[in-house]
Amino acid sequence: MFYPLAIEPGDADHAFGVIVPDIPGCFSAGDTLQEAIKSAHEAIRGHLELLAEDDEDIPEASTVDALVQREDLQGCTWALADIDVTPYLGKAEKINVTLPGRLLRRLDQAVAEGAFRSRSGALAEGAQLLLLTRQQQTGRRDT
Repeated sequence: MFYPLAIEPGDADHAFGVIVPDIPGCFSAGDTLQEAIKSAHEAIRGHLELLAEDDEDIPEASTVDALVQREDLQGCTWALADIDVTPYLGKAEKINVTLPGRLLRRLDQAVAEGAFRSRSGALAEGAQLLLLTRQQQTGRRDT
């Protein structure tokens, strides 16, 4: 998932500050832009780990376009943190599904071409996207 990072400018006397708007309370800093972004990745992983331990939902990432107009984020530079949220989604559970043959062949082809690591990974990614789309359309989160 690509989490937007709002970066507050630094200078010779002040560190760069990074806010992760989609994860309340998640922020970091660094003496250089690179250090600040690296520190933000670590802060995000730490927050997601705590959320997972507390059995809380992992926040979906907003788009930069959705955040750039926020008054409290004016003057920030934007970057994206590519975070694999899979480790924070909980223990894998085995299920049995039935799919049409043509769909299964297309899925297997996509896995063979490297688009996904596995059938299960593709189905999980598709389910996440479907749930996110539904949440955006209805304004409510499925539990």
